Amino acid sequence: MTALTSPPARPEAARGSVLPSLIARLGAQHLSLIGALVVVLAVFGTLNDNYLSLGNLQVIAEAATITGLLAVVQTVVIICGGLDISVGSQAGVASVVSAMAFTSAGSNAYAGIAAAVAVGLLIGLLNGAVIVHGRVNPTIATLAGLAAYKGLAQLISDGRAQGYVLGDPVFVFLGRGRIAGLPVMVWLLVLVALAVHVLLARTDLGRNLYAIGGNDTAARLAGININKYLIAVYGLIGIVAAVAGVLLTARTGSGQPTSGSEGLELKAITAAALGGCALKGGKGGVGGTLLAVALLGCLENGLTVQGINSFWQNVAQGALLVVAVVIQQRRSGERAIGLPA
Repeated sequence: MTALTSPPARPEAARGSVLPSLIARLGAQHLSLIGALVVVLAVFGTLNDNYLSLGNLQVIAEAATITGLLAVVQTVVIICGGLDISVGSQAGVASVVSAMAFTSAGSNAYAGIAAAVAVGLLIGLLNGAVIVHGRVNPTIATLAGLAAYKGLAQLISDGRAQGYVLGDPVFVFLGRGRIAGLPVMVWLLVLVALAVHVLLARTDLGRNLYAIGGNDTAARLAGININKYLIAVYGLIGIVAAVAGVLLTARTGSGQPTSGSEGLELKAITAAALGGCALKGGKGGVGGTLLAVALLGCLENGLTVQGINSFWQNVAQGALLVVAVVIQQRRSGERAIGLPA
């Protein structure tokens, strides 16, 4: 008897399985962001011949770096069920401190950077302590921090830019240097993003953060010390916000109390939400956040290149945040507030 064998798979069927496999591997969220990014690049590239030039792409990357740093750590705090609305103000304080300490230490860049990071860590731990030990909702606590740290930056700087660091080789290297053709700022973002990705995806600490955000009661019963994790996460945010502030100083040449840092919190939260972070916690990742940062950076630069009023950029960011939250609600299947099930 001749053995029966199944017929070979048709080429059409093999090709048809590629798309579902790609979607499963990358995820619908990532693919939608990639598609939106391609559309933005195509539209503005058609409208302006210089938009896709290497020089302009580097400008986009440099401008998006500070937002990217804050968005990456915002991803971590959102995953564990928190939020930090004060990251922009924290960066402003760190920017001023780095420039003032640089000047006070006799133009010592390392003293300025160390002072900024120390202040950033202190602010982050303070936020965590208020939330944990004061039993204050993270949104309210960091909303208060947004106002308080902005005022602090203005008080210590008298509301003016402080110092001048463009004559220092360390700050010049951070703000304008290149390694293998890429800006140093971009390399710093890559390193921070890789470190956070490994933390979230490859370590028990990361798995515990997801557990805390997914179900804090179950996490507590499993023996996870939620208070310590939250304080540590907010401390991490303070450190990275300080690094962002130092880069802001290096990029602008002086310590900036508000200019350059105002509005960063909205960009960071929008990027994290667009990247797939569930604002209730327990879901998200660095990859989606970075794609969203790239999308926001390309969109903002495109609007600027076309001479569109900068106020429309805020409108676009707000609209994108609403869209991201609406998509999350639809996917979760939760009943909309005030509407019948």
